[in-house]
Amino acid sequence: MASSLAGGLHSVKALLKGDVARVERLLVQAGRRDARLRGLRELARRHGVPLEEIARDELDRLTDGLEHQGVVAMLREAAADAPPPKDLLAMLVERDRALPPPLVLVLDEVQDPHNLGACLRSADAAGVDAVVIPADNSCGMTPVVRKVASGAADTVPLYRVTNLQRTLGELQLAGLWVHGAAGEADAALWQTDLSGPVAIVMGAEGGGLRRLTRERCDALFAIPMAGTVSSLNVSVATGIVLFEARRQRLG
Repeated sequence: MASSLAGGLHSVKALLKGDVARVERLLVQAGRRDARLRGLRELARRHGVPLEEIARDELDRLTDGLEHQGVVAMLREAAADAPPPKDLLAMLVERDRALPPPLVLVLDEVQDPHNLGACLRSADAAGVDAVVIPADNSCGMTPVVRKVASGAADTVPLYRVTNLQRTLGELQLAGLWVHGAAGEADAALWQTDLSGPVAIVMGAEGGGLRRLTRERCDALFAIPMAGTVSSLNVSVATGIVLFEARRQRLG
């Protein structure tokens, strides 16, 4: 039995092109014959993925109201969904020196699947090597996350760790500087050096960074705000920070 599912044209296409071994079968809305679904049908046929037509209301039930766009991929269990932290550390330590410095995104108890999906999408676009989340009090990989991520859920490694503060310490020992986003910080984002090996830590919706997480960071920074609002949605803030890191690395 498949352990999870992915819905939506972009997410399913990304799976069929990049991680087809995880796709157990495709469920397609009965009667749909438009060009985009024909393309997915052809990809599935080419890779030998079984395809089943089912009614729209059954797709709605399976995805709990998610906008699936008429196609759902049933996924096999994948150990990579929750790899041990040592895999992340090995990837960083054994990294090819010809590659850019490591860039890791850490999300401290982000619970909204739309926010996690949007953060994964920004992480993919900004060239992030891995995303780290705590196993408890955080949103995991859900159909909504996959849909919002628009394929990035299958291109950016997601690591769920049991002790976030310990993992941050291990990243520091591996040579990464840990920078946390905090509205009360004196240093502005633009004054923070993100060009080297770094882990960027973003806090949860509403509460921001937890105290122990904040204390583990090497430095804190704030995004300068020009208007009357005091904070940004975590996925918006994450996109700003990641692309500032990318700007510095390209410069």
